[in-house]
Amino acid sequence: MKEIILDTLLDSLKILPFLFIAFLIIELFEHKLSKKTEKTIKKAGKLGPLIGSLLGAIPQCGFSVLATNLYITRIISLGTLIAIYLSTSDEMLPILIAEKAPINDILLLVIVKILIGLICGFIIDLIIKKENPKKHFEICENDHCDCDHGIILPTIKHTLKTLIFIFIITFILNASFHYIGKENIKHLFDKTTFFTPFISTLIGLIPNCGSSIILTELYIANILPLSSAISGLLANSGIALLILFKSNKNIKENVKIVSILYLISILSGLLLKIFGV
Repeated sequence: MKEIILDTLLDSLKILPFLFIAFLIIELFEHKLSKKTEKTIKKAGKLGPLIGSLLGAIPQCGFSVLATNLYITRIISLGTLIAIYLSTSDEMLPILIAEKAPINDILLLVIVKILIGLICGFIIDLIIKKENPKKHFEICENDHCDCDHGIILPTIKHTLKTLIFIFIITFILNASFHYIGKENIKHLFDKTTFFTPFISTLIGLIPNCGSSIILTELYIANILPLSSAISGLLANSGIALLILFKSNKNIKENVKIVSILYLISILSGLLLKIFGV
């Protein structure tokens, strides 16, 4: 057990500098682009799902929450909101970069999420019309994103928080590999391939950065098939769903949004599996 803990600690510490740099770059993007991003998405109009899916792919910790705010006030459409949720990377991109994943894998995950987001967003907007504006609420107050404290402090906090999750998840994986065997775990996923997207999508819906970390680490470890990883990561929108249920009092509408997100993610995973992805 001591050897497993030591290996986990070393594995986690190895990616610490890369994780810090990745989050530092993200914070720079967030502070430089947050206001411009908000203005752009507000003016997107019928092109909302296209603009939203592209901007959603940029790893900004508060963007999916911002989109939730804009939807509740009916500044953006449901299709645009879903497009942003589907394309949001949360912790996926920083971890892939920090773990030095192949650039082709990173691009594939990001591009697939963008394409599914914009296609589904446009289809939803064709079916459901945008409603009238509602009361506005402040994004920073709800997101607690430390956006008034520069970039270094939020970067350190985000890095340490993510590192703790990575340590816990890596420890569980290392212990599983040691006592059960990596091939046995992989074989278990292979046997239940049809049901794996359903499980990964449920994990993705958990409104916490830990869910995207779990899915990304399982994919990097070659345990979770790509189709199931995409299915789970499509459903993951950071803490946005938590803010949706906290700020939008229409529970029926919230359940509808979660159901749409879950259904799209599941079907995407199953279709990708059929096509051999």
